[in-house]
Amino acid sequence: MLTRFNLSVLVAVVGIFVASCANDNSVRESALANVSPTATPVEPTVSADGSVQPVQPAAPVGPTTSMTFAETTFDFGTVKDGEKVRHVYKFKNTGKEQLVISNAKGSCGCTVPQWPQAPIAPGGSGEIIVEFDSKGKPGLQTKTVTITANTEPAVSTLTITGTVEGGAAAPVQ
Repeated sequence: MLTRFNLSVLVAVVGIFVASCANDNSVRESALANVSPTATPVEPTVSADGSVQPVQPAAPVGPTTSMTFAETTFDFGTVKDGEKVRHVYKFKNTGKEQLVISNAKGSCGCTVPQWPQAPIAPGGSGEIIVEFDSKGKPGLQTKTVTITANTEPAVSTLTITGTVEGGAAAPVQ
């Protein structure tokens, strides 16, 4: 059962997360514009001990395939606070079935992915574009994008790293 204390802790944790990943409206709107109609919403759950557990979206049902990325990590080097970094991760459907990406989610509101909504045929290729907004994120940064697809395993991770100069000092994330 969720006690008042646990509820207060949950509200505080969510508030800190939202504040730490706050972004301007244009990035939020572009992220919402890229939500796949087949994606399952990601809602956190609260366990008996009061800890928050994120729920991963379900992979598309049906046959599985495989996808291979040209690279899964990109280091953008050093940028000034407020610059937006954009990187294209290229992939190929290396399986024998249609590849369906049901969701792509950044680890923070400052990291916004765009992914193909249409299935990718066997042997076909695609791109996932990731934009990182460095505004208010000084210091060393490591952000991830979690890809959910009809692959085995169903979840793949892309990473973007680098250093943001300027702005107020903040803890390493």
